[in-house]
Amino acid sequence: MDAFSGLLLGFEEVLQPANLAFALVGCVLGMVVGILPGFGPPAATALLLPVTFVIGPIPGIIMMAAILYGSMYGGTITAVLLNVPGEPSSVATALDGYQMARQGRGGPALVIAAVGSFVGGLFGTLGMVFAAPLALKALALGPREYFALGLLGLALVVGLAGRHVVKGLACAVIGLSIGLVGLDPVLGTPRFTGGLPELFDGIDLVAVIMGLFGLSEMLVGLEERMIGRGVTRLGRIAPTREDWRRSVGPMARGSVIGFFMGLLPGSPGTATAFTSYVVEKRLSKHRDQFGKGAVEGVAGPETANNALGIATMVPMFTLGIPSSVTMAIMMGAFVVHGLVPGPLLFRDHPDIAWAIIASLFVGNVLLLLMNVPLIRVWLAILRIPYGILFGLVVGLMLLGAYVVTQAPVNILVLLGAGVLGYILRKLDVPLAPIALTMVLGPMLEENLVRALLLADGDVTTFARSPLALVLLIAALCAVVLPPVVRAAGPARRTVPTSPRPTETPQSPEPTSLADTKS
Repeated sequence: MDAFSGLLLGFEEVLQPANLAFALVGCVLGMVVGILPGFGPPAATALLLPVTFVIGPIPGIIMMAAILYGSMYGGTITAVLLNVPGEPSSVATALDGYQMARQGRGGPALVIAAVGSFVGGLFGTLGMVFAAPLALKALALGPREYFALGLLGLALVVGLAGRHVVKGLACAVIGLSIGLVGLDPVLGTPRFTGGLPELFDGIDLVAVIMGLFGLSEMLVGLEERMIGRGVTRLGRIAPTREDWRRSVGPMARGSVIGFFMGLLPGSPGTATAFTSYVVEKRLSKHRDQFGKGAVEGVAGPETANNALGIATMVPMFTLGIPSSVTMAIMMGAFVVHGLVPGPLLFRDHPDIAWAIIASLFVGNVLLLLMNVPLIRVWLAILRIPYGILFGLVVGLMLLGAYVVTQAPVNILVLLGAGVLGYILRKLDVPLAPIALTMVLGPMLEENLVRALLLADGDVTTFARSPLALVLLIAALCAVVLPPVVRAAGPARRTVPTSPRPTETPQSPEPTSLADTKS
């Protein structure tokens, strides 16, 4: 099936009234999630994951995808009007968006952000359509290549953990350890279960994810009480012709930057948005306006932000590798319904794969049509007392954890994961490796065992596969090179320079810091 035929099949499925309704609900929930500081897409998708058991895989995953790109724009509303980014990726937008709002131009800033989000989402979805047929080529990969590919995805996430590579590795070990609980996939014997029959099927992924990201974020929000600041004026809604002229270029460049950075597993949205911001500042003829209300500082990062959100789905759909925490949760939604994300999804269930891709087009149009008219409605949510919101959301989490398997132990797992996540957040430890290794761990173990069985236990079998060898070397570089480069940077900057020949050797010794600087 070619891409065009598959896309038509997807539109036929997604334009059914029920699926359209779930896409709309997902967009609304996504915007609500984005508006609330301290409650992001990972927590929202984890909270929604149990719902997919009831409504089925197609509408459930369509709604989860809509939450993802809906929250991207929802975080922009508070970033522009309150200078409180609902999402970390909205920080760059707040730099100029809030200044525009203070000048009475909050309306134009939100409209430009909405159109930029639509353009970025559309570009990302088109890129996904062209990348989807490549998924079938991945069927030629064997267990050696799949193991190396999964290891590379994990290494990129750990390597992109900033200066916390050691902490990222520690969290990866935690995730792998949690994934080992249950029955051995080869021998079928229990391991690390403590003799509890409830753990024979492993520790429930849904409960861990909801606790680790959802409950911990709500605890942090309860501690910081970030809601309730004054709202600036919207002003007029429609942007001027000059605003549109200055936004076209940033939207085009932001689409490209966001899409290609989104293809990298673990690529953070904040870094992508700031990359677009820096590019626009360097190319703009109005550099002095950046930080004071430049419309380019809103259009570029917002477009890159949504293009990134769609592009993160490409590795999961084509290779079965989750590239972010939210994608790991969405991958869990596939798995619980007996679906295998990756090339097998396009071969065995093309109707589901193309319906989800087509829903991205529909969802972006829905967001564009509902963004501006409902701004005042979203702002009303900010006035809900956080204590009431906390009780409502945590109650839904506890209910969702129990509904999944109707096992009371999952409630304890959720609470324990929530406390663990809260502690790790306070210690500035990245949580993404835990979720990704919990999802990637079984795939890594299965393909490692299969590769060694086919090679009679010879570990050099990975070196005999050129592709597997290249992927393993790339994984090693992804972990080792970032800290080496960061360590070498300060060393280069502190190398003393030789005095110029024209300098007078008898210059007096500096007597103060000011003399030293001069």
